[in-house]
Amino acid sequence: MGDDTGLMRLDDVLAALGNDGVMERYDDEIVLADVVGTVARTADFDADFSPRRRDERWRRTEELFRNGSHPPPIDVVRLGDNLLFVNDGHHRVSVAKSLGWDSLPARVRRVCTVAFALCCLRISDLPTKAAERRFLEKVPLPDEVSRGLWLTRPADWARLADAALAWGYAHHDASETGLSAHELGAAWWQHEVQPLVDALRREGAGATLSDIQLFVTALAARDRLGALDWPGELLAADPDASCCLGEIEVLTTDGAEPVEGR
Repeated sequence: MGDDTGLMRLDDVLAALGNDGVMERYDDEIVLADVVGTVARTADFDADFSPRRRDERWRRTEELFRNGSHPPPIDVVRLGDNLLFVNDGHHRVSVAKSLGWDSLPARVRRVCTVAFALCCLRISDLPTKAAERRFLEKVPLPDEVSRGLWLTRPADWARLADAALAWGYAHHDASETGLSAHELGAAWWQHEVQPLVDALRREGAGATLSDIQLFVTALAARDRLGALDWPGELLAADPDASCCLGEIEVLTTDGAEPVEGR
């Protein structure tokens, strides 16, 4: 699953991200650069949709394109940020890309996923996205938050799930308040994650990190300090703020990844 030289298979991606159901079907002119995978034919084309071998069918399709024949719509599945997977029309996509075409007409089936399918997704990212999906199944977050989530280590998602569920147990007994999992997830983000991240940013911490990356780095710093609750210095609430901010800086240098467009 770590080979990024081949096409992604739709079933593998949905197994990692979680299938949340078909949202809509529509016709569209799709951008070929957004085609990243296939429903079934992973062995016939590489990640750029170049054929593994140019068979007679590929050559006939190329001839039709060169003769000006208008290709019928291809059939694709769309996930997230316009990640497209070909169900029917692999040769048309391959030939069109080889001839420098930018788009093709298509019938599109849009499928929602539990973990959002970002446009930078690759095969090697699937184990981490599977961990994200497991986290979101336990701690559903608002759509505007979950769309921007990105971590590179599966273990970080397990750390976040433990922290969120512990916070929920300490602050909201769902059996008494009637809060749903979605309400608890939203409350955790609003009352635990965002205030801490805002306080750390005011102190200049994590300039290259997204909110979720900064929070999970702060969790690691808290663990290194041996604390169960947020120490006052981590929240920059006393003169020793440099102690935990220093821990965060060390952990950022040691391994937390910058956002870099993700």
